[in-house]
Amino acid sequence: MTSRKLVWIHAPHLLQSSPVPTLPPITVFDTETTGLDPLKGHKIIEIAGLRIEDGQILDDRPFVQMVNPEREIPWEAKQVNKITDEEVRKAPTIDQVLPQFLEFAKGSILVAHNAEFDMGFLKQEKEYCWGYVELPECLCTMHMSRKIFAGEFRHSLDAVARRLNLAMPADRHRALPDVLLTANVLLSMIAHGNIQTLEDLRKLAAWKQLVR
Repeated sequence: MTSRKLVWIHAPHLLQSSPVPTLPPITVFDTETTGLDPLKGHKIIEIAGLRIEDGQILDDRPFVQMVNPEREIPWEAKQVNKITDEEVRKAPTIDQVLPQFLEFAKGSILVAHNAEFDMGFLKQEKEYCWGYVELPECLCTMHMSRKIFAGEFRHSLDAVARRLNLAMPADRHRALPDVLLTANVLLSMIAHGNIQTLEDLRKLAAWKQLVR
């Protein structure tokens, strides 16, 4: 796989001769889970991340790891992410995987689509790790879409990607393809919104726990 420049988008009318934004490293990430609510015992079963540095998606150096949830995966979850109990049975548990992911993301801010969902799982799952685990700041492309496309009703990842004329991955609802799609959504909206600084990005992409 090859790195993609900041201006690489499938919407030619958005391509302008604007400077590359002076943004810090970003780790776009996604989780697949056994269900919707970590407070009801649902667990992470896959986590993936891609770093964006100097305006490039480093898709040749991804983080992707199955996680043993130490429980059965409900039928409903299997219909969405197609992950089976057999696939995760021999995978490491979250107390091993989460520190590895945070090491991968070190020195960056996190970005996710519907970040409240993914961060809710990270915050709950970090309690299973040894010692104090600090999670980085996390911004949200769904909130960003609501600000940039305020007149639109739908802000799911699929809806935003279609709005930006981005190609859909074949394996939607698996962590790594979803991360790559989210990363391209992020960069396309950065270009669309002419975002130049981290503070500009925060104003558009901060979710409720980060709003001061």
